[in-house]
Amino acid sequence: MADIEKTPVKVAILDLYDGHPNQGMRCFQDILSKYRVENQLNLSYEIFDVRGKNEVPGTEFDVYISSGGPGSPLDSEGSAWENSYFNLIAQLQKHNDSDHPQKKHVLFVCHSFQLMCRYYGLGTVNQRHSPSFGILPVHQTEEGKKDVVLDGLTEPFYAVDSRSWQVIEQNYERFTAIGATLLAIEKERPNVEWERCMMAIRFNEYFFGTQFHPEADPNGMRLRLLEPARKEETIAEHGERKYNEMLERLDDPDKLMLTQNTMIPNFLNQAILSFQEI
Repeated sequence: MADIEKTPVKVAILDLYDGHPNQGMRCFQDILSKYRVENQLNLSYEIFDVRGKNEVPGTEFDVYISSGGPGSPLDSEGSAWENSYFNLIAQLQKHNDSDHPQKKHVLFVCHSFQLMCRYYGLGTVNQRHSPSFGILPVHQTEEGKKDVVLDGLTEPFYAVDSRSWQVIEQNYERFTAIGATLLAIEKERPNVEWERCMMAIRFNEYFFGTQFHPEADPNGMRLRLLEPARKEETIAEHGERKYNEMLERLDDPDKLMLTQNTMIPNFLNQAILSFQEI
């Protein structure tokens, strides 16, 4: 990347946390700052408070990252902020469908992923029987093992799962209609009869989404796991042995650290190199 350090790269971070305390926004900024230094890029980012202030960027940015957030991904249907959000998505899709050589890549995380699955009709979005929280294994599909964003991960790989909602019952017709690909699914749970939820989808060549949090880092996750309420909730769902395993995974370079150091940098490589080479 020696010849492209002077090319400006503008990233829009769409904040869907609605003012709730979180580690996600810090993690996104840390990853972008590290990527900028490591690749000697003239990279800048701007944050938009989508839910709290109905702030939505235009199509002038090169890359878009849409965050997780609290609450139901169904209750916002028809709201002003969601209409603005989906209008942006439609504009980006229209741009990508045009002959313009520089495409707009978008990463959708957790709450954003659920919104997009509803937007495209890719499955059933519903509330889980109980919240899922922890550092949990995620399994790649055969297509997932070929995707550039997942390149370099183990099988299974480990990621922060933090959700009360999920997307299940894959709509194969809709996947085919829009050219989407299921890349990862929830860990197998033979002791329960619930369907495994979808964990990562390539919506199209330029839109990529994850149910889990690829931005999460060990320090932020440790703070959350040690919160008394989170600790109690996690032990109730997974048991004390699994809870202690999660704490141990924080220091394992092949678990959470691998996911954080791999996925979003891979996404940025694909998004940024694609137009730097024009």
